[in-house]
Amino acid sequence: MTRLRADLLLLFAAAVWGLAFVFQKTAMTSLGPWLFIAARGSVAAAVLLPLAILEYRRAAGASSQKVDALPTGLWRAAAVAGLAFVTAAALQQFGLKTATATNGGFLTALYVVLTPPLAFLLRGTLPSSVIVPAIVMSAVGTWMLGGGAVAALSGGDWLIAACAVGWALHVILSESGAAFDRPILFTGLQFAVVGGVAACGAVLFEPISLAALRATAGEILYVGLLSSALTFTILTIALRHAPASEAAVIISTESLFAAMAGALLLGESLTPLAWLGAALIMCAVLLVQLGPRTRKAQAAGEAPG
Repeated sequence: MTRLRADLLLLFAAAVWGLAFVFQKTAMTSLGPWLFIAARGSVAAAVLLPLAILEYRRAAGASSQKVDALPTGLWRAAAVAGLAFVTAAALQQFGLKTATATNGGFLTALYVVLTPPLAFLLRGTLPSSVIVPAIVMSAVGTWMLGGGAVAALSGGDWLIAACAVGWALHVILSESGAAFDRPILFTGLQFAVVGGVAACGAVLFEPISLAALRATAGEILYVGLLSSALTFTILTIALRHAPASEAAVIISTESLFAAMAGALLLGESLTPLAWLGAALIMCAVLLVQLGPRTRKAQAAGEAPG
């Protein structure tokens, strides 16, 4: 896979995640956050784990050597990533009980600022030179997308802002999972952990209502199948070809898609300042994509013939 194709896959995933904010928001009128996350994780795991068997058979058939059904360390990596996911998802879902889908999108995008420093602290990975200005542009754009003020943020808004730490950590851990070359198994195991942990939270803290689950079946299927099973598998695959810091900037465009979906489907609106912030985030994505290519082209032109 080329780097451009990986970036396009990440952009597609961002669009799916952006629209998911609408479904996550509407589901909170009937379901508790823990039950929704449990349903989301269970649907994703139920779809992915059977496909992981096919993934294993294909890998075994293509290799002349013995292929492990569960590579050493994969379960541990998936479990840690699942715990980061369920923590971030819980903060996000509790926040969406009061925050708008639009605010949820731009506040979640703060993880783009946190991913490079976390990657440096955990792995000593230095970001490329274009990542730093892209992060600044994305952070300023996110602030503008929120109206240029923090005083009006609700308690739900602050919960979603806190979830950005979990999502940044999840991006880094997903990059570790990509190294096992078993993206479907890694993602399926991860969502099995998410579903199990969230189910415990639902049993302990929320009423379990089959009627509520039926009423939100559409939201659960969208978020479970597309926004979880499909896109997080894409994320694991794409992270084999794009660094976590770069990927974080690209998929931060989910805030733009969330803003558009909120406006079209929920009647939410953005100010001119917010739209300017959205444009700044897109400029950050273009900088990440085109900056390294420009430098390479210049270096090739300056190299002695």
